[in-house]
Amino acid sequence: MKWKKPSEELSQFLDENIASFNVRKKKMFGCPVYFVNDNMFAGVFQNDIFIRLSEPDRIEIISKYDEAMPFEPVKGRIMKEYIVLPDSLYNNAEKFMEWLNRSFQYVSSLPFKKTKQNKK
Repeated sequence: MKWKKPSEELSQFLDENIASFNVRKKKMFGCPVYFVNDNMFAGVFQNDIFIRLSEPDRIEIISKYDEAMPFEPVKGRIMKEYIVLPDSLYNNAEKFMEWLNRSFQYVSSLPFKKTKQNKK
């Protein structure tokens, strides 16, 4: 599969919707991603928005939306706990924010991730 740059429209959409959250934005492999306590929370990859969810929330979103799927940035490499949001949520601000909030609450509950930078 050929690598695509992240969608500018989706990047801006996520940036605007995430503005009220206390997160840190970084770029990973040219893609905008957002962190809470140094744990990845959400991001844009090619033409998709992905978020990190608890197991019950992952089961629920996959059962409610046929297009929701595990985040697999490289074929055969599924990222545990991450889900690609269905396009239909982009047009439903209330539902989109509900899932973004669930993700934020879950990731906020995780322990602060130790990285090389913050071990000092």
